[in-house]
Amino acid sequence: MSVSTTERQKCVIIGSGPAGYTAAIYASRANLAPVLYTGKEPGGQLTITNDVENYPGYPQGVMGPQMMEDFKNQAVRFGTDIRYEMIARVDFTGPVHKIWSETGHEVQADTVIIATGASAKWLGLESEHRLMSKGVSACAVCDGFFFRGQEVAIVGAGDTAAEEATYLAKMCKKVHLLVRRDEMRASKIMQERVRNTANLEVHWNTETEEILGVEGVEGVRIVNNKTGVKTELNVTGFFVAIGHKPNTDLFEGWIDMDDNKYLKAVPGRTLTNREGVFASGDAQDHIYRQAVTAAGSGCMAALDAERYLSEKGII
Repeated sequence: MSVSTTERQKCVIIGSGPAGYTAAIYASRANLAPVLYTGKEPGGQLTITNDVENYPGYPQGVMGPQMMEDFKNQAVRFGTDIRYEMIARVDFTGPVHKIWSETGHEVQADTVIIATGASAKWLGLESEHRLMSKGVSACAVCDGFFFRGQEVAIVGAGDTAAEEATYLAKMCKKVHLLVRRDEMRASKIMQERVRNTANLEVHWNTETEEILGVEGVEGVRIVNNKTGVKTELNVTGFFVAIGHKPNTDLFEGWIDMDDNKYLKAVPGRTLTNREGVFASGDAQDHIYRQAVTAAGSGCMAALDAERYLSEKGII
């Protein structure tokens, strides 16, 4: 709903998912009365994840969407004002920060916690989208366990692909690594690990043409981009490891970023180059990218925000 008035808040959280909702829980319990803007995908990447078995507190596992609903409900229980909108523009000139929602409503905030996450890059295949969470995944550490003893394929050529391929090889019968060129971009030590893994086969100059299956992955059709020869691999899992894009375009020019547009924070903290603005979750983490680490950094961001407001005499 469009509102013409300007409001003032002690704490605004941009983004949902584990980082945003955890920040909201801690900020609410600290009586900061946070406002959380969910963005276009409430719950983040976990809403397209089926079984989550590696998050503490869920001994029987949990569906990703249900887990995010639990997080949200806990935040609401303590008084978080959740708004199902996107933020269109920010002004972090400070000391009072300004944000504008997609409806044009302006909110002035003493602190802002960024929890916009990062999105996996995909190949763009229809079958990839259709079989998402039905054997297609962008996180081997998250989902590899479900394919133990099976044959899987993973596409990518960088350090992440090499690391995830060798990780999968520890539990899978065989791993097919699909590389578009005749060489990998991964570091030499990671390439060495790939070469020394007996049940890991590299397919060079290889493109993925189609992921096969109806209710789940039953195979993948690949094509050699040099010879044109097509092959079908009998795999039950297909992993995409071609990188992630942090959802940080909104903050360009305001918050310091690395070359890949991940937000920079003070090591071991969530402080950014702008006083009162804190970075959490996958928007500032290109290494771990796990729900539990995102939640942990959301907690840190809320504690940092509370400390900042206390030092400024606002609370």
